[in-house]
Amino acid sequence: MPNEVAGGDVRVGIRRLPEGEGLAMPAYMTPGSAGADVCAAIHDELTLLPGARALVPAGFSLAVPAGYEVQVRPRSGLALRAGVTLLNTPGTIDSDYRGPVGVILVNFGTEPFTVKRGDRIAQLVLAPVARALYDELPALDPTVRAGGGFGSTGG
Repeated sequence: MPNEVAGGDVRVGIRRLPEGEGLAMPAYMTPGSAGADVCAAIHDELTLLPGARALVPAGFSLAVPAGYEVQVRPRSGLALRAGVTLLNTPGTIDSDYRGPVGVILVNFGTEPFTVKRGDRIAQLVLAPVARALYDELPALDPTVRAGGGFGSTGG
């Protein structure tokens, strides 16, 4: 693929937006990190009451190469410590989207949670995309599970 560089890394274009001035762009915190942390690009503090949600700007737009998506995922520390996570998880940034990236935060905790400018609120994971060809069939191949749904495999 034309966007791949040495080591299998893939180039993703990024454009800083005015609200992202002075903030770190997405960055991997350790050499083994799968996700690049994203900061809150807000000017005033935002307090999420328990049960509340808000769209928080990330301060940039992306140019994801064809054949890939960028997944927006929660940060485990926020979920564990405060009960704050993301709705629509994982969110998908498609290769043909060029608008501002936003993070839908939700407070499932029991206390108000305050987001400050520059707080790490989510992570981005680049993933390859395979497109399915959906073939309408008169019947599907049988399996042991068949139509068993939620909880049907035990536990």
